[in-house]
Amino acid sequence: MLSQVCRTGFQPFNQRLLPWAQSTALSRSHPVQPSTIRNVRSWSNIPFITVPLSRAHGKSFAHRSELKHAKRIVVKLGSAVVTRGDECGLALGRLASIVEQVSVLQNQGREMMLVTSGAVAFGKQRLRHEILLSQSVRQALHSGQNQLKEMAIPVLEARACAAAGQSGLMALYEAMFTQYSICAAQILVTNLDFHDEQKRRNLNGTLHELLRMNIVPIVNTNDAVVPPAEPNSDLQGVISVKDNDSLAARLAVEMKTDLLIVLSDVEGLFDSPPGSDDAKLIDTFYPGDQQSVTFGTKSRVGMGGMEAKVKAALWALQGGTSVIIANGTHPKVSGHVITDIVEGKKVGTFFSEVKPAGPTVEQQGEMARSGGRMLATLEPEQRAEIIHHLADLLTDHRDEILSANKKDLEEAEGRLAPPLLKRLSLSTSKLNSLAIGLRQIAASSQDSVGRVLRRIRVAKNLELEQVTVPIGVLLVIFESRPDCLPQVAALAIASGNGLLLKGGKEAAHSNRILHVLTQEALSIHGVKEAVQLVNTREEVEDLCRLDKMIDLIIPRGSSQLVRDIQKAAKGIPVMGHSEGICHMYVDSEASVDKASRLVRDSKCEYPAACNALETLLIHRDLLRTPLFDQIIDMLRVEQVKIHAGPKFASYLTFSPSEVKSLRTEYGDLELCIEVVDSVQEAIDHIHKYGSSHTDVIVTENEKTAEFFLQHVDSACVFWNASTRFSDGYRFGLGAEVGISTSRIHARGPVGLEGLLTTKWLLRGQDHVVSDFSEHGTLKYLHETLPVPQSNTN
Repeated sequence: MLSQVCRTGFQPFNQRLLPWAQSTALSRSHPVQPSTIRNVRSWSNIPFITVPLSRAHGKSFAHRSELKHAKRIVVKLGSAVVTRGDECGLALGRLASIVEQVSVLQNQGREMMLVTSGAVAFGKQRLRHEILLSQSVRQALHSGQNQLKEMAIPVLEARACAAAGQSGLMALYEAMFTQYSICAAQILVTNLDFHDEQKRRNLNGTLHELLRMNIVPIVNTNDAVVPPAEPNSDLQGVISVKDNDSLAARLAVEMKTDLLIVLSDVEGLFDSPPGSDDAKLIDTFYPGDQQSVTFGTKSRVGMGGMEAKVKAALWALQGGTSVIIANGTHPKVSGHVITDIVEGKKVGTFFSEVKPAGPTVEQQGEMARSGGRMLATLEPEQRAEIIHHLADLLTDHRDEILSANKKDLEEAEGRLAPPLLKRLSLSTSKLNSLAIGLRQIAASSQDSVGRVLRRIRVAKNLELEQVTVPIGVLLVIFESRPDCLPQVAALAIASGNGLLLKGGKEAAHSNRILHVLTQEALSIHGVKEAVQLVNTREEVEDLCRLDKMIDLIIPRGSSQLVRDIQKAAKGIPVMGHSEGICHMYVDSEASVDKASRLVRDSKCEYPAACNALETLLIHRDLLRTPLFDQIIDMLRVEQVKIHAGPKFASYLTFSPSEVKSLRTEYGDLELCIEVVDSVQEAIDHIHKYGSSHTDVIVTENEKTAEFFLQHVDSACVFWNASTRFSDGYRFGLGAEVGISTSRIHARGPVGLEGLLTTKWLLRGQDHVVSDFSEHGTLKYLHETLPVPQSNTN
């Protein structure tokens, strides 16, 4: 065993160690308490915050979400990760990114170790350069001319390349880690170092001492002297070190490591060779699943293939170390793959000994897909019957639902703000309204799926139809609103869509019983699996990456939730709005009584709703008039906090607090008031600061009102009506899956129609395009045909 500590200039170890590490080694026998490490440290000019890291070794993590607690981590870099595509030289940009991520985690107080390949590739590059240089000199001396003939480079022996490349590889790592004020040390091992008890103790002691001194050990097989791997040489349950996969696994178990990250040139473990038609990435792999996997050939470089990685991973898992195999070469993810894994994000294949009690989210997605397709083939009357049955179940099981909701409210007390508690609460009247809305949906579903929108006679005996069809699988993510579950489920059933539901944990009890009742209603026609409730620990960001299973995401919740989903869902369309900044413009010709009443209802009836009023625009001529005074008095009585816009504040001697931003959704009893000079200025203000949700004009002048209605570019624009009417139930849609402010597909309250798309059906009799050419026998007619008035499905 060879050990080489970096030779960079650094302060004495007792100054470099963490305050809590100066008196005790960072080992499993001395777990770190969270309260002791929430201090801010700084090396050079780079500050960072330590994180609570402590757990007893002996059992691997059961779920990805627990990986953030990993303290001791081994990162194994495969040959394909470290080397360039031509296998001569190192992928420097990729290596620099990996070193940066390892440094970030090390600076959080974790203990990082690297098992790296690359010495052979680095040495090959150096030796090729030396050979070319040597040959060019000899050739120039013999030929007497500068032109070089084509030179053949001999096959380079791997051990010689390793010997030539080890020092250069380590020097490169040293230089990179020094940029983060981190010291690195090199350790070269062979299989004999693990079989010889004295060498094994020495290796263990060296690694623990390096970790104690906050140094990153960089471990590699000593390829300059290592003998060829012997087949089937694993003895008595101990894995032999044949390559860096087995070395990383052995090292991880020996050092009682929490997490082993194996980076390769594939996304993870597939159920069949990557690139084959039906290959699917396995998110979580359990011991005993090997029979369901077909292994392909090994990677372009290196000694081990995926089969070797899986064997090493399972051996490490058995030893109490969690393992993830992931892609370290993809340019879009390699810059954050290690930190993403430690944060618990869905990256690569996670090896776990704990099988979930229910189906995985991927399996739920497949069930929703197949169930939705069966649902779409039902007769309209059958889908309506399911929804009617669900409405009956809501009233029949009222006591059970309210009891479950009471548990949620008790657990949320003190943790949720009052507006969110109000959203979480269910009542008898809410359940009755839900049932009425569901029956409205059932009535409207009679003519939804399969409705003919357009018929065209393209040519003789060639007819084209455009018909409505379901979108596919919907993912609806909602917060604090258990009443959202039956509403959305009914709309999905009516439109023949499969549905994945992800509710907030604050409504877990309510959502569970409402989902059970939904599946009971679906069972009457054998489509129980069409609606799935995601109860796993899946993060929302991970769900948004399931672009092969989900066709549309609909977020229902805070503006922050919607923004996060829009950011995470790069491959799946998102329907919704990030903010509900609704405006009301009170015109100079507004009615005194109407204005006050409309402002009160829009702001005070339910201030947490996305269709509540947030900005009140007052015509300048109304200042210091009875109408203005009446509005202000009413807002004071309702205890609404007023924020003055810049122009409004300029008119006042003692103004309320000036608004920090005119683009604010308060979601509470707070309101911004601003002054405008005309209806055009009001429209300009709305376009600049609004969110295209719902905007209202209050006036008795019909011409002014129509101008406002036609020129405001929002999803909902009203005249003399409360902003709170922007709702699917109030529109007569039965319910809504949300309010969309996008300009593609559906806009405004999205009901049944917004969950449908179309497909084209062409019926012909041996028609070919060549018949319609210049010398063909047929001509295009393109005649519009009458559309059937009722759906025959």
